Amino acid sequence: MTTFIQLHLLTAYPAANLNRDDTGSPKTVVLGGATRLRVSSQSLKRAWRTSELFEQALSGNIGIRSGRIAREAAKILIEKGIDEKKTIEWAAKIADYLGKAKADKKAKDPLTNTETEQLVHISPAEFDAVMALTHRLAEVKRAPNEDELDLLRHDRMAVDIAMFGRMLANKPEFNVEAACQVAHAFGVSETIVEDDFFTAVDDLRKTSLEDAGAGHLGEAGFGSALFYTYICIDKDLLVKNLNGNEELVNKTLRAFTEAALKVSPTGKQNSFASRAYASWALAEKGTDQPRSLAAAFYNPINGTNQLDAAVKRITELRENMNTVYEQQTSCVDFDVMKKKGSIKDVLDFICA
Repeated sequence: MTTFIQLHLLTAYPAANLNRDDTGSPKTVVLGGATRLRVSSQSLKRAWRTSELFEQALSGNIGIRSGRIAREAAKILIEKGIDEKKTIEWAAKIADYLGKAKADKKAKDPLTNTETEQLVHISPAEFDAVMALTHRLAEVKRAPNEDELDLLRHDRMAVDIAMFGRMLANKPEFNVEAACQVAHAFGVSETIVEDDFFTAVDDLRKTSLEDAGAGHLGEAGFGSALFYTYICIDKDLLVKNLNGNEELVNKTLRAFTEAALKVSPTGKQNSFASRAYASWALAEKGTDQPRSLAAAFYNPINGTNQLDAAVKRITELRENMNTVYEQQTSCVDFDVMKKKGSIKDVLDFICA
């Protein structure tokens, strides 16, 4: 049976704008008839995947996601003395293999048409294969043939591709099903988004009656909340995606979980310094079908002492779920405010 690892996190943020919508205001969701702050799963995964913590722990095993992979090959071909027309033609073949090459007839930059129309996520081994082919083409001075364009592979998979999956429309046989699912984080309390009206002063403008005032006026939305985050990891699928490499699986689980506990989204950090660790975390592991505990917060928690109230609600809901559904999912938690448990307990538990 499939083993699922589930993480439930409560993280408190003061004034922040972690994840903005198209108007620049913090994203929100209406839940239980109340407006809550929201951070999208895409924002969370991006912050964790690109964090220094994650990259240091898994150096050499993290993929590259870009529409400019074949463009990097084109730069090398030009540096090696291949003329521009051939460079674009050869690099476009690589781009067409990975996705669909752009075909902009009015492009100001000639190398634009060596880019793919969509982002392509490849492993370090696949990127190395692209670079090796590029150097070979520059040496023999010819276009790549069909066999040489067989650049994608199933072995030596990048950990972020194994965790979050990839979809290649032109090469569905190399699609990877994500082993990790991340819900949008939301505030457990009702929130009113506020506006911060700010000014910037021009240091070289002389104060005078005719030239007084700020050099710039602006406003930025912000809000504060205790966020609930839910993550579900299919451990068996992760093992499969990483070709049975148990050591790499455990390194990935430890690094990812630590990042989820410690790393904040990057939105408006210079303005708000809204960096936070999880104040409470619960890790579950078992073969029962996974379930979020978001229902604990359909009725918003208002007033003071929200963290204690949130922990009480989520703990009670879990116990009720286990009783009603007759589940025996094992768990470990920590509570920063009560100095109970530790991050080591959680990391050791999920990797055991």
